[in-house]
Amino acid sequence: MPATVTKTWKLFIGGAFPRTESGRTIKAVAGGTVHHLCKASRKDLRDAVESARAAQVKWAASTAYLRGQVLHRLAEMMQARHGEFVDAIRATARITPRKARDEVDAAIEHVVCFAGWTDKIAIVLGSQNPVAGPFYTFSGIEPTGVVAVLAPDASPLLGALALACPALAAGNAVVLVASERHPIPALVLAEAFATSDLPGGVCNVLTGDHGELAPAMAGHRDIDAIVAAASGKRATALKEGVAENMKRVQVVDPDSDFTDARWRSPAVFRGVTECKTVWMPAMA
Repeated sequence: MPATVTKTWKLFIGGAFPRTESGRTIKAVAGGTVHHLCKASRKDLRDAVESARAAQVKWAASTAYLRGQVLHRLAEMMQARHGEFVDAIRATARITPRKARDEVDAAIEHVVCFAGWTDKIAIVLGSQNPVAGPFYTFSGIEPTGVVAVLAPDASPLLGALALACPALAAGNAVVLVASERHPIPALVLAEAFATSDLPGGVCNVLTGDHGELAPAMAGHRDIDAIVAAASGKRATALKEGVAENMKRVQVVDPDSDFTDARWRSPAVFRGVTECKTVWMPAMA
């Protein structure tokens, strides 16, 4: 009987799949098999942030049309791995095949939705403002920079994309910390990132202890914003942790229904974009 080779799950940083520098692992039981996943350290987080920072400027400078095409290609890659995503969700979440398929379908639709959002963000959120004087004022929308995302345990695939897609569509680079209880779907997603047209470093994926990584995210000066599925003491700790460096924190309910239309509305860009206004004199 041939030997069964279990998959080696690694981190996704800068378009590559390195092992954690700490050598630590997490055990995840999937389909009766014990999987050893990397337990990312604060050093791994710093490496991911450096990679994101290096990639963000070029990603933000690319046209909205190109970003939309890249995200659409990601949806194609996810569709091609549909069955693998279903198996990854079912392996640890213990839900029915139908619910797993529904989540994967919703996740792919979510990516397609934000592929369409890329060239509409400036139109919907920007404006020409009326002023009392001989001036024109224009408000434009820009990405915040490097955004750290803490994925929820409920809906580990759809939830992660619901929080990360607005940042990516707007031109930010992302450091995504996978669901703590169900991390494998995010690692399959990382493989979809690697085979899509997404430039290396634009979205990095870490697995590990949220209690260890969240405070490091809050205190990291080169992270510009955090979008976290958190509650209770962890949400409070995140808000308190950014007091010294004044980064934006958007905390969402980890048990949210991410299929709700509000997760595809303009409101989701609030924590990952900046509005800048330019004044110009009116010509006589």
